[in-house]
Parts: sequence; structure tokens; C-alpha cells
Amino acid sequence: MQTSATYTNVAPSELAKFSDLAHRWWDPESEFRPLHQINPLRLDWINSIAPLQGKKVLDVGCGGGILTDAMARSGAHTLGIDLAAKSLKVAQLHALEAQTLNVQYREVAVEALATEQPASFDVVTCMEMLEHVPDPSSIVRACAQLAKPGGRVFFSTLNRNAKSFLFAIVGAEYVLNMLPRGTHEYAKFIRPSELARDCREADLEWQHTRGMEYNPLTRRYWLSADTSVNYLVATQRSL
Repeated sequence: MQTSATYTNVAPSELAKFSDLAHRWWDPESEFRPLHQINPLRLDWINSIAPLQGKKVLDVGCGGGILTDAMARSGAHTLGIDLAAKSLKVAQLHALEAQTLNVQYREVAVEALATEQPASFDVVTCMEMLEHVPDPSSIVRACAQLAKPGGRVFFSTLNRNAKSFLFAIVGAEYVLNMLPRGTHEYAKFIRPSELARDCREADLEWQHTRGMEYNPLTRRYWLSADTSVNYLVATQRSL
């Protein structure tokens, strides 16, 4: 695996947070249960906009590879990148155990990969990552650079408002115990208008937006038009 020694757009505390939980990535009843539950929704939505069969796909901030693996199993030639080495080792081990074809993992910064392989991918995904880095706009720019002209770039993150604080932090971390306390920092949440600005400056055309909702009584997730808490965005790189 290849790293970027000069890369600074990362919070060491965030890497440590997810590295400490690395061994639990593929336990569907662990702290990562929400990711396992929403993964079919994310995958189907991405596939409906950019059919993955035969495509060259990059998953930025892949963690233990939950989405990366699923996209490979949908027929894509998939590369997952992250800076948490322990999580990547778990992802690689799972790919071997599950015999997932056409999936690779690398420890490399997205900015470094953008310099190395510009305009190389049909689809780029960056899910639940932007709210964990010091400079999300740098990630957006790098994702845009990695996409081929006309390629699709997908993001998901958390809106910043009173409702998202109540639901994503107070509710998810302290009341329902769905996530470890401290998983999210409210100040790092990103309003859609802010992400839209970063996309526009990176020559990404904002095309589709969906919200993700959760019912704690039925423990069911679904996509909707409500982007007030979790939201997903589909963009396209300019030709």
C-alpha cells in the first residue's frame, strides 16, 4: 500500500477513532450496524444513476470496504482508498474471505491519487467522509479531478442545523446508542449550500439530491426528499 507523507488534510483523532474499531467493520451488529443497514440504499441509488457494471469506480474514505465491496459485487472494477491502515487491512481480508473479484485497496490520500491518476474513473464515491476532515473542499476538488470528463461523483454527509444536531448527535449517539459517542462533531457538518459551492468551484454539476431518514421504532432507513439531516448528492464532472 502506498501513502502520501506530505498529506495534511486529515485529523489524527479521526483516524485513531476508526482504527480502534477496525476489527468490528464487518460485524453487522457492531458500531457499524447503521452502515450495513444503509448500504443497500446507497448502492441502489448510485447504480440507478450510474450503472456500475463494467465501470471503473473509486471509493474515497472506504474504511472497511462495506460500500466498496458491494460495488465490486455489482460488476464494477473498484478501488477503495483510505488513510486508516487497520481498516484497509480488514477490507482486504474480507475481500479474500468473501472472494470478491475486481476490488483493490490502497492507503493513499485522495489528493495524492488525483495527481497520480487524474481523469481515470467513471464513478467516484465519497460517503460519510467529508464531515471528518479539516478541509472538505480539498476532498471535493480531488474527487472531481479523479473523475473522467462526464464521470459521476457521489457524496453523502450531514446537514448543519438544529434538527441534525438533535437527530445525528443527541439521538444517534446519546439516546439510541446507535453510534459511539464522539463519532460526529456538529461544527464539521456541511450545509447543502456549502457543498454545492465546493462542487461548483470544482466543475461538478449538481444533479440529484436525496435525504436519508430513520425510524427508531421500526429500525428502518429509507431515502426521501428530506435533506435536513443525512443527505446524498449526485454530481457530474463537466465535459
